[in-house]
Order: sequence, then structure tokens, then C-alpha cells
Amino acid sequence: MKKKTLVLGASNNPDRYSNIAINRLTAYNHPVVAVGLREGNVAGVDIQKGKVPFEGVDTITLYLNPKNQETYYDYILSLKPKRVLFNPGTENPELQAKLDDAGIAYEEACTLVLLSTNQY
Repeated sequence: MKKKTLVLGASNNPDRYSNIAINRLTAYNHPVVAVGLREGNVAGVDIQKGKVPFEGVDTITLYLNPKNQETYYDYILSLKPKRVLFNPGTENPELQAKLDDAGIAYEEACTLVLLSTNQY
């Protein structure tokens, strides 16, 4: 089952895990949208700036440290994803509590590992 995924904290830098995630997600044929600090394109996916009101997002995968997530709390909740993935280094009890209150599932897991082990 293909899951539309928002990569939040996307980067044009091929050394960044968000960039690798976009490449892998598209390789696994998941529809991908991306938001980052700078516009760009990775694997045919346009990286957008700002809080774009994407429709039908199943999963948000975070590549922002907890401090940088704060300005996105309302945005993340407004998209009503089925789940949020907290990649290593992005774990955030404050946001997790907000997700609990909104009935949105979350996992502390690496997107790349989930994809490679067919658990995505």
C-alpha cells in the first residue's frame, strides 16, 4: 500500500538523511511531498518553503530537531496525517503529547530502516 508522505525538513544536500529518504520513498513508489528551508528538487520532488496545505498526507516523516519543530506544531496537526515518524534525533515529547490529544499515531523510528525492512 502506497502512503503519501510529507518529508518535513527536506534538503537538497545529498548527504542529508531527508534527501536520502526522498530518494528511497520515491524508489518504493510512495507519493512524496516535501517542505524545507530552501526550495529545490530531489528525485523529481519539489521542495517547497512554508506551510503548504497538502491534501491526503498519510505519513509525516520528521527531519527537524525538536526546537525547530515548534513552529510546525499547528501545521502538522492541520494536515491530519495517520502517523508521524520521529527519525533518530527528532524525538519530541511535547509534540507527541499534542499528537496523542489529536488521536494521531506516531513512531520513533527511522524511515530508511522501515522501508528497507518492508515495515513502512
